[in-house]
Amino acid sequence: MAITTFAAIDIGSYEVSMKIFEMGKKTGLRELNYVRYRLELGKSAYASRKLDRDMVDELCEILVDFSRVMKEFGVEEYRVCGTSAIRELDNPIIVLEQIYRRTGLKVEILSNAEQHFLGYKSIAANESGFKLMIQKGTAILDVGGGSLQVSLFDKDALVTTQCLKIGSLRIRERLKELEKTSIHYDQLIEEFIRNDLTAFQRLFLKDRDIKNVILMGDFLTDTIFQDDLKDGIVTRTEFTARYENSVYKTEEDLSQEMGIDVEYASLVVPTMIICKDFLDIFNAESVWVPGASLLDGVAYDYGERKKIIKSVHNFENDILVASRNIAKRYSSGKNHIQGTTNLALAIFDSMKKIHGMGSRERLLLQIAVQLHDCGKYISMGDVAECSYRIIMATEIIGLSTEERHIIACAVRYNTTRLMRYEENVEEGLDRSQYLLVAKLTAILRLANSMDRSHYQKVESLKAVLKDRELQLVVDSNRDLSLELGLLKDKVEFFENVFGIRLVLRRKRKM
Repeated sequence: MAITTFAAIDIGSYEVSMKIFEMGKKTGLRELNYVRYRLELGKSAYASRKLDRDMVDELCEILVDFSRVMKEFGVEEYRVCGTSAIRELDNPIIVLEQIYRRTGLKVEILSNAEQHFLGYKSIAANESGFKLMIQKGTAILDVGGGSLQVSLFDKDALVTTQCLKIGSLRIRERLKELEKTSIHYDQLIEEFIRNDLTAFQRLFLKDRDIKNVILMGDFLTDTIFQDDLKDGIVTRTEFTARYENSVYKTEEDLSQEMGIDVEYASLVVPTMIICKDFLDIFNAESVWVPGASLLDGVAYDYGERKKIIKSVHNFENDILVASRNIAKRYSSGKNHIQGTTNLALAIFDSMKKIHGMGSRERLLLQIAVQLHDCGKYISMGDVAECSYRIIMATEIIGLSTEERHIIACAVRYNTTRLMRYEENVEEGLDRSQYLLVAKLTAILRLANSMDRSHYQKVESLKAVLKDRELQLVVDSNRDLSLELGLLKDKVEFFENVFGIRLVLRRKRKM
């Protein structure tokens, strides 16, 4: 029986941590070791957007120690992730190069959407508890050092996810001086986050009935919920009692009671106030504190990608549903999107031997179709550019910044000229990214033009690839004069990108 040993490392805002896992198809995921060092990178990163030399030295020493532990456990694969503290540096690439030269470890900076998608996967690893919770309206609160991620579920589907820059460490640093002169620190925090909470409530909770809240991360189980909880479930009354028992105490008292250092204890009050205020606006009945961390999600994701672990939850569908809700927010035509998606996927699936793209690129194409018209909400005269800006400014859970950029470019060039690679200075695409944008654009243009009237005249499309010729057999009993008449330049671009001949035929005629 093949067993893989994998290490996940998180360079976070207030600590650097590593978990070593053992995983196999029959045994599943099993934690072997957990190592943590307190290092408040966020204190420097959020204030000055840089790390001083001593902090970089200490970080490298920790990672060298982690490397030694990995060798002792015979780790075969690893993934090192930097989150918001690294992400917010003015020039993180310099720090990452220093880390690599001094430790041999390559650090990957996760986008906020990637980070919280992996965190979400860490909860899904507890499949029975997760599946039970999300049957009703559920919110996931992931309170980090730099930000708070709020994800809403409705009937087993991810509806929306939003990032608010009100993390516990960021709040502590912003209010540090004011705390010294205030006798009601809790009220100070509540006033500081109030605007973000009310804006979220107004924009995303109109018709949502949230019954359950899942509190992400292991910070709460390290502090407030140190004692064993039955299945990790806390009633609203129990949570309120723990809130009252902690939020009015000093950092020194909390430190002594919980057996943690004062700096770590200083994050308890901001975290509890954030959680309590959201529970209030949700009016939730119960709280689940699974104690899962980003590291669990990184390992789960690795096992899933390597087909060692098979998840019962469809994460790809979550990404598509979230994209669909973004399109809905900008009043995109639902029927046109569905019709164009069917056409685009039929073309994509018929050309696998030609285009060389895989399942991930297929997902990016679907999202591009979902969002290609969203710019009309802002300007009917500059749809391409407005769509591009909306996509670049909108977080799409599960996608990296690069993937979001590729989608945005494909949508931009759906109706504008694709610049030559040598002109690609502003976009900053490398060769492989540029080619992917060209391929997705070619398919999007063709599929979109085949529903130019937005009437979904094409009932079905059969795409057959023979040698270097792609035959598209269109089934429709309606007049396709507009669609077929405007396809010429789209066909030419498509043929140039893929190096094949495109032949269009009709199965039925009027």
